[in-house]
Amino acid sequence: MRIHCSVAVESPSDHRAEFTLDIEGLTGPTVDIVLPSWVPGSYRIRDPARNLGGLGAVALPSGARLGVERIDKARWRVSVGAEPSVRVRYYVYGHALITEGLDVTSEHLFLNAGLCIPYVDGHKEEAIELALHVPAGWTVVTELAEIERHPPTYRAASYDELVDSPVDCGTPVVLTITPKGVPHRLVLCGVGGNYEAHRLESDIGKIVEATARLFGGLPMPRYTFFYHLTDQRGGGLEHRTSTAIVVPRTAFRPESEYQKFLDLSSHEYFHLFNVKRIHPKVLGPFDYTKENYTKHLWVMEGTTSYYTTLLVRRAGLRPPSKYLEGIAESIRSYLEIPGRLVRSLEEASLTAWIDLYQQYEESVNQSISYYLKGSLVSLCLDLEVRHRTENRSSLDDIMRTLWTEYGARETGFGEDELLPIAERVTGLDLAGFFQKYVSGTDEIDFDGFARHAGLKFGPKEKPVEPGEDAEAGYLGADIENANGHARLRTVRTASPAQRAGLYPGDEIVALDGGRTSFEELPKALKRFPAGATVDVAFFRRGYLRHLPVTTGKGLPEKFHFEPVAEPTALQRQVYESWLEAKWEPPKKDAAPTPRPPVA
Repeated sequence: MRIHCSVAVESPSDHRAEFTLDIEGLTGPTVDIVLPSWVPGSYRIRDPARNLGGLGAVALPSGARLGVERIDKARWRVSVGAEPSVRVRYYVYGHALITEGLDVTSEHLFLNAGLCIPYVDGHKEEAIELALHVPAGWTVVTELAEIERHPPTYRAASYDELVDSPVDCGTPVVLTITPKGVPHRLVLCGVGGNYEAHRLESDIGKIVEATARLFGGLPMPRYTFFYHLTDQRGGGLEHRTSTAIVVPRTAFRPESEYQKFLDLSSHEYFHLFNVKRIHPKVLGPFDYTKENYTKHLWVMEGTTSYYTTLLVRRAGLRPPSKYLEGIAESIRSYLEIPGRLVRSLEEASLTAWIDLYQQYEESVNQSISYYLKGSLVSLCLDLEVRHRTENRSSLDDIMRTLWTEYGARETGFGEDELLPIAERVTGLDLAGFFQKYVSGTDEIDFDGFARHAGLKFGPKEKPVEPGEDAEAGYLGADIENANGHARLRTVRTASPAQRAGLYPGDEIVALDGGRTSFEELPKALKRFPAGATVDVAFFRRGYLRHLPVTTGKGLPEKFHFEPVAEPTALQRQVYESWLEAKWEPPKKDAAPTPRPPVA
């Protein structure tokens, strides 16, 4: 069978791309074409078929009209009779500059095939040709193999490869680097951008080299980073030989924003190994029509998130102190989520399809992000293995084994294989660790694990100056701006707000009779420190009510890691091999500067 798809941008002002799908070598009386309901890497049913319209079919070469029946939301059945070839025409609306999107404008075409090109049922393994008819002067960038220049035409060995190979057309800035001798393109799409090209080339090259050192090389002949510059923060989506990333055009300065950009680039590049090659069996080849369940999304995304910042550190782009500061911030965020004690990592992985991408008022109390907790559990597992093996083994070794035994062999691991692999690689009994923190919901002793690397973890006490205002009372509720009013978006389990009887949706308008607002509420709570009782006036479903609320004490504002005073030789070894940095002893407190005498 020969499958050829053409894409034309004839009227970009209406954000529609015209598609022609030629299918030759039919033996049927019918043929079904199916548009995916989701795209790999984004575990959410998106149903892009809602953007597809005008679908019709004719026989080739006669042009005789053929019957088309829509079978379900994303499947069409073409009655071909004895015709050996058919042409299907349709359009797709696309005006979403997101990583898993289709964007059609007068300046740009970004195409993720899973959102706009259906597969021929029963023939996903067949090769597909893709021809692009775009305005003169536009450049086409993709990792698909080019087979013709005019029009630009490419070949995917299968439908899976087509979906895994985004296409960008327009007038991008293209930078090329060759870390480890492998060409990598940095494709900057969109106007503006406060980046420095040379620094970008150097820093992305260092991240690539740090990743290659971990795995012992790179598995592909070339790679492309697609960076879409816009006015809002987006995210990234991994592909087998590329990644599509949406970032603000101002993401490169100041330094704090640039570090976020490096983290995002590092995260998506690590997926080159973890997800695109190392993965559970269920994540490739895919069933595009429904959810693909695995209890190991925490490894795919959480472990990747752990290595995200660690590889930026190992690349020399972030000092150990800043790396540890970021981990401490993540732990604080984690400790604020009651759902960490309710839903395990395995269950969070399984429920991703209805949970992570569809947060609502109770999510904070009943669920946990497998990105966030997965990264922290991966950190603790790494330190635990290094400590118990006297630094002879680590999570690095587990990842390398997953690569050589599964990823490099193009085979997925089973749902019950991960723990045995980790135990075989390290020589340790890790069942207890996994039972507590992966399949269970035990609280994590972060200080205990930190001590394996000669670090202490805990709150960073803020010295209270004489005359300083007391810490604001804690309600345990997140607020949102509702036309200036402070509306409760979430109310945390066992918080002062919940114990008092406040609900999500309540709009607080006064404290002890004094009017307040979204802007004023955080400051107003400073008048009611922990233990104070305050009369809260609020509207609930349009009716004014009052409740006495006794405020509590929230988490410390900051947590931190600090070196122990006298580390053992093993603690120093763990620290240095983990962070690829020299041990840093505790800093001595500076002598206070004497105040000038007061006359």
